[in-house]
Amino acid sequence: MFDNPEIAIDDLPDAEDLDWQALHPLYARLIRLQAALGLAVIAIAISALNVIPNLPLLPILVAYLLLVGVGALVLVWPSLSVPRRGYVLRDKDILFRKGVLWQSVTAIPFNRIQHVETSSTPFDRRYALATLQLFTAGGSSGDLKIDGLGQDVAEDLRVFILGRTETSIERA
Repeated sequence: MFDNPEIAIDDLPDAEDLDWQALHPLYARLIRLQAALGLAVIAIAISALNVIPNLPLLPILVAYLLLVGVGALVLVWPSLSVPRRGYVLRDKDILFRKGVLWQSVTAIPFNRIQHVETSSTPFDRRYALATLQLFTAGGSSGDLKIDGLGQDVAEDLRVFILGRTETSIERA
C-alpha cells in the first residue's frame, strides 16, 4: 500500500545551514571585463554622434552622464552578486542559489537529469572558467545553468552528476 506520511514544518532542513560552494574567484573579474567592453562600444557610439553637424551638445553630455552612471553600477554589481551565488551537492540533488535583491534557490534531483554539459566562451577559457548546464526531462533549454566555475570543477561536477544519474536509473 502507498504510504505518504506528513512532515512537520520544523523538521524541514534549512538551506542556510548548508555548506555552499563559492564560484571561482576570477568570475567577478570576467563579468566586469565583459561589461567594460560593452561600455567601451557604447562610448564609441556616443563619440560618433560628434560628427553629426548641428547636433546640440546637451544630448551628448546627457548620454555620457548616463553611460558613467550605468557603467559604475554595472562594474560594481559583480562584487555584490557573485559572492551570493553558490551550489551544494547533496545525496540526491544539486542546489544552486543566486540573487541580491530577488534571491532564489533551485534544486534539481539527480533522477530528473537527462543531460549535463559544460561549455566555455573564449573569455571563459582566458580565465580557466566554464559553465555547467543541467537538462531535465521536458525542457528544451537547460533547467539549471551555473556560470563561473573553474574548468576542472565544472568537469568534475559533470562526471559526478552523470554518475549519480546512472546510479538513480539503475535503482529505478
